[in-house]
Amino acid sequence: MDSQPDQQTDRKRVSPGSAARQALVVIVCLAVGYFVNAVGDQPSDAQEEQSQIIVKALPATETVESGDEIDSIAAVNSTAVQSSPSVAEARPDTIPAINPPPGESPASETSPSQVSKIIQRRPRAEQPAASSAPSGDEKTPADPAQAELPKLEYTSTLNPGAAALPEGLDELEPGTLSRLTWHAGESLYGSSVPTPVLIARGEQDGPTLCLTAAVHGDEINGIETVRRVMYAIDPEKLKGRVIGVPIVNLQAFERHSRYLPDRRDLNRFFPGNTNGSSASRIARSFFDHVIAPCDALVDLHTGSFHRTNLPQLRANLDVPEVVELTEGFGSTVILHSEGGEGTLRAAATRAGIPAVTLEAGEPLRIDDKAVKHSTKALFTLMNTMGMYRRPSLWGNPEPTYYGSLWVRADKGGMLMGNAKLGKRVRKGDVLGTVVDPITNQQQNLLAPASGRVIGMALNQFVMPGYAAFHLGIEAPSLEELESIPEGSAAEFDHSVAQTAEFENERDDS
Repeated sequence: MDSQPDQQTDRKRVSPGSAARQALVVIVCLAVGYFVNAVGDQPSDAQEEQSQIIVKALPATETVESGDEIDSIAAVNSTAVQSSPSVAEARPDTIPAINPPPGESPASETSPSQVSKIIQRRPRAEQPAASSAPSGDEKTPADPAQAELPKLEYTSTLNPGAAALPEGLDELEPGTLSRLTWHAGESLYGSSVPTPVLIARGEQDGPTLCLTAAVHGDEINGIETVRRVMYAIDPEKLKGRVIGVPIVNLQAFERHSRYLPDRRDLNRFFPGNTNGSSASRIARSFFDHVIAPCDALVDLHTGSFHRTNLPQLRANLDVPEVVELTEGFGSTVILHSEGGEGTLRAAATRAGIPAVTLEAGEPLRIDDKAVKHSTKALFTLMNTMGMYRRPSLWGNPEPTYYGSLWVRADKGGMLMGNAKLGKRVRKGDVLGTVVDPITNQQQNLLAPASGRVIGMALNQFVMPGYAAFHLGIEAPSLEELESIPEGSAAEFDHSVAQTAEFENERDDS
């Protein structure tokens, strides 16, 4: 019985060494706390560059998400240092909401198990001022979106408007680029279809040139050509007016189709009829409101149905005013063609408006090389017409072809082209091969006459009778072609060949 009190007394007895160690721990903790508070009151330069966010402690399995890269996480686990409501009230924007793990209840604001974490983040790099110019040794990285845009000497500013043609045409202020609208008539769902029209009006009077594109909705090279031309014109230096319609057939363009929704080809219905079919009414409205005020017309097209065209002019060379117009396009191939019935070019020419068709590239794809040629040719035309001073340098002049023919496949199969676009060929040359994928039989497509490949089909599967290669006929005989030294200037002279056997060949493009 006497030993039990002694044991209890021993349990209460504290050794001097243990007391000294506890006192030392308390002193160290107080010193550390004092040091931390002192550093927090007087931050160093390096610490001032870093931002701090105070958040609640997360379980070990949780990850802290922040918008920046985390350099370090210093955890202070104590019963003396706790998150307090005053801290939350002082910096509410720095305490993100934290969802507890599934199955656990959210921690209380006064829970003794809370831990404060100080998350130090690397500061964001300061962005250079917009006005600061890079030094000669520094290279400014190019913007990928801007790198693809063509370099223009001037970028015009568009004045948006809602006026309809032709009423608003004469009300435009000189020296401006404006947007008006042409209404193509009622659509499938009954509402009128507004089509944008860009108009550059110069400071001085002069002729009116009209540029139209996407009469066929899948021919998009012309859309980009009209955009580049219209926004590169400085209206203050322009004489006259330039009317640009990037997308004539808006209903077909929205469907990525050549045709209108009723499967009609709009370019077979000009000048149109107000009481005719939907295509005929659209054609009549466009002709009266947009084409009629013009003094000259350039209708932009591409090849059709997976075909591509060498940049070329289609023009009725029996009309002197049209011949004069073709002389302003620089080194561009010219093909004599009266124009099919119902085409915009033929209807405008018959109405006394000199018109040409500028063919370049293939449908459903932007061919930058073809667009650049077309843009340069149009500025050369405006320079020749005295509308806009912008001379261009061209190479050797291109020939004028007075006859052309299509080489067609007699059998179906895989078409593999040998000839290149723009290549001069001789009679009997192999232009391409059609291969039967089942029997492996091959048919060579031969040039029936000497000439130049001005249009061709892309490699594809073809049906019998498919128009594969379009040849411009330079000379009436092989002997005359062979008499011209290869590479000489005479090779580019305008020939006057008119071959009767080819003049009734239909132009499929």
